Parts: sequence; C-alpha cells; structure tokens
Amino acid sequence: MLSRAACGFGSLALNWMLQRDASAAERLGLLGAPHVPPKVRSVIFLYMDGGPSQVDTFDPKPMLKKYDGQPFPAETEPTQFNNLGGTLASPWKFQKHGQSGIEVSELFPHVAKHVDDLAVIRSMTSNFSEHTNANYFLHTGSGLQGRPSMGAWTTYGLGSENDNLPGFVVLNGGLIPPGGLDNFNSGFLPAAFQGSIFAASDPPVANIKSRDRSPAAQRSKLDLLDQMDQLTIDRVGRNDQIESAIANYELAYRMQSAVPELMDLRDETPQTLEEYGLNHSFDKTQTFGRLCLLSRRLVERGVRFVELTVPSVGHDRWDQHSNLKDGHEKNSLAVDQPIAALLADLKRRGMFDSTLVVWGGEFGRTPFAQGKNGRDHNPFGFTMWMAGGGVKGGTVYGQTDEFGYKVVENRVEIHDLHATILHLMGVDHKRLTFRFSGRDMRLTDVHGHIVHDILA
Repeated sequence: MLSRAACGFGSLALNWMLQRDASAAERLGLLGAPHVPPKVRSVIFLYMDGGPSQVDTFDPKPMLKKYDGQPFPAETEPTQFNNLGGTLASPWKFQKHGQSGIEVSELFPHVAKHVDDLAVIRSMTSNFSEHTNANYFLHTGSGLQGRPSMGAWTTYGLGSENDNLPGFVVLNGGLIPPGGLDNFNSGFLPAAFQGSIFAASDPPVANIKSRDRSPAAQRSKLDLLDQMDQLTIDRVGRNDQIESAIANYELAYRMQSAVPELMDLRDETPQTLEEYGLNHSFDKTQTFGRLCLLSRRLVERGVRFVELTVPSVGHDRWDQHSNLKDGHEKNSLAVDQPIAALLADLKRRGMFDSTLVVWGGEFGRTPFAQGKNGRDHNPFGFTMWMAGGGVKGGTVYGQTDEFGYKVVENRVEIHDLHATILHLMGVDHKRLTFRFSGRDMRLTDVHGHIVHDILA
C-alpha cells in the first residue's frame, strides 16, 4: 500500500525510518535488539552545578554537631583553597520521611515527600576536586576536554524516538557550568549527537522562527544547500562535518514546527503550572519549574536525554565557599518544589517507569569550614540519587565516615554511575564503542561496574 499510494512517498519515508533505526542498532552491535532488556527510554539529569553539600542535604552526620567549631578531629586532604576552619555542623535539621524512613534535610521538604521513590547513593566519589575537570569527568567519563558527553553516547547508541527534536537536549537555567559547552559536546562522535542548548525563555532557540516569506521559499534554500553539500561529498568523499551539517539543517527545519508546540504551555492545567512553581514568588523557582515542566514534555515526545542546569540565585551555583546557609537555602528553594512536581507528574501520566531521573553535582563539600561559614570542594564522598524505571525506591546505598568526609562502604565511581545509567537504557557500557585514534573508545573507558543493589 505504501509503495502504491501517493506515488510511493510513504514507502520512501518508511525505508528512511528503517535505515535510521538499523543504523542505531548496528552501533549497538546487534541486529535491532538491546544488549539487555531496557527499563527506561529517557533520562532526565538534574545537574546541581557547583557541588551541593552532602552533609546538608541527604547524608546527616550528628557527629558534626558534637565537634562544631572545634578543630576537625580527622586527618584532612589538600582542598581547593586550603583555607581550613573548624568543624562545621549543618545549620539544617534532618527528619525521617516515608515508609523507608530515609533522612532528608529541611532544605528539601517537597522532595522528601517522594523519598520512597529515591535510591540515595551516599558513597559517590570523583577523581577531581576542581570544577572544570570534575565537570568533564561527570559528563564525559574523562577529566580532559574533548570527550563525548553521556547524552551524546546515549543518542549515538539508541537513536531518537522523535524526528523533529534533538535526541539530546540541555535546558539551560542561565548558568553554563565550568568547562563550558564541551560538557555537552559530541567529542569524536559525529557532530549530530551533540547536545542542543535550549534556554528557559520563549523562544528557547535562536532563529527558530523563519524569516522567509513562505515555507516554500525556505524549503528551496535548504534544497539548494543540500545539493551543494552533496556535490561536495561526491567530490571529496564522505565527511562527518558535512553530513552532520546536512542533518542539522534538516532537523532545524523540522524544529520550527515542533519547538513552538513544545513551548506552548496552554495545554497544561493551572494546577500543573502551580505545582511546578511557575507562579512562585521566587523567580528562580519559576525558571527551574519551567525547565522541569519542559523536561517532562520533551521525554513525553521521545527525547532520549534531557539535562537541566540551575539558575543563578545570586551566589556561585551550589558552590558555597562562604555564606553556606544563604546560598544553599536559595539554591534549594529554586529547585525543590519543581523537582517534586516533576516526580509526581511523571507518575500521574504513567511515565515514571519509562524515565530515569538523576540528581547530583560534580562533587560534594567538606564537613569542615572554609573560613568561617563556607565549605570547600570534597570529591572523597558525596551524594547523588536516582528515581524512576528500574530503580529500587526507598533505598540508601553506601556510607561515608561519621563526619561525611570519605566513603567507607560501597564506593561508587562516576564510571559506575555511567554504566548503571546505560544499563537501565538497555545498553552494555562495554559494548557501546566508537573507533577513534586506533582504539575502541567508550563512555566508561576501561572502568565501570553496574550498581545492582539500587536496581529493582
């Protein structure tokens, strides 16, 4: 029917779609089947840029109160600024929540209501204590610039379920993290897999609205560009940059109809907008609430990997080297209600089991003060959490010492985090590779173990 109806254009479209999907399957090294049964189809990474303090959020340490103001009683490692003060107790109270009884700081009263859906990893570690290298490590599995982001690896291996939107979208709250756009880069993978940056404002992408007098006029320009690019390919051979440019031109053309529809929130109920904080008195809560709502709308439309960056609250991200109390309170106020609304909304729409939500920063913070009222960087033990499909909710995994300084049980590395995320998406991290510089490269390099104890 497709070959006979409408001059066979339906058949052409089907062949293109099958070829695209076969290409993604070939990259996985199988004939159309995932490496393992996938638990989720999309990831939402809530990136808390700067490094939230574990001992002030999800890893309570009563011993800090006992030694508060006194010299830190354990041996310390060199820190970013080596301006060591005394032991610093958390200025916030912790309370048990849910049937699991997991303790959460009063900084996150809304997220605490969903604690039975969270797998809290209290034993994360990083190899780097400086923002730029730690950001590269968190995003790409390498502390050096130039490697593909985990979002790029995901879309490279699995392809996209929406032909009119990028497979990897970064929703920018206003702060690009140290290390810049290379955190979201495609590295040595084809350029078509790099992250597409969307702003919180509308329109989120520059030039998304055509300035041509008609769609036909714009289409003719794109057709001319395509012909010129194809002539170049015929002359010089296949070239990733040219082919990626062609793909990106065509995707941008299709986004002109998809993005305005994505950003139009008129089909959302007033109750939904209220829950996400779009009417909140704090404008940064409105900003992050809009991003969380857009992330749900993106995965609802088949986008594979969505990352959210935080808005500026007048401090340096979650990076409170001073004024810890004011900075962390404003940062948590901006993100707490929207994150809780996202978790509830995913459940309400039947999307929770097909989506993986990941929360965390590039490292944690010291249990002793920097100066009088701040905390320095701490890569030796910090907290991240996961929720959604395939995750065992109401779980605490790993443990730091009595001060929340270093991991003492079930150490988890960034490579393990990446391996676990890929596993939940049906990908064996050891088999998703790309030949570059004479070797088969992968997101986890030669490392990485799946954290099975947090999986349902």
